[in-house]
Amino acid sequence: MTYTQIAVFAVALAAGLDLYILRTRLLTRKAFWTSYAIILPFQLLTNWWLTSRNIVMYERTQIMGARLASAPLEDIAFGFALILGVLTLWVFWGRRGFTQKNPK
Repeated sequence: MTYTQIAVFAVALAAGLDLYILRTRLLTRKAFWTSYAIILPFQLLTNWWLTSRNIVMYERTQIMGARLASAPLEDIAFGFALILGVLTLWVFWGRRGFTQKNPK
């Protein structure tokens, strides 16, 4: 399985979790897209720093080849899936009152 395939699968899984399984519907909310717009520049900066210094490298046969801020586009998709997945779980558990108790 290539990194491209994994990234596409991750986005589909996160979107399915959000829209159909947990039904948090973050993808339909302006607040989510605003949050993502704030997060994205930091992701691009981090990706640029890691890939331009060859700290993280990708096998050319495993990616599409297109890059943004010196990182493969798949990184943007994978990062999007991670952010959506975490926020979906956060909202889902928050609605159900799942909080960590403060032991005293």
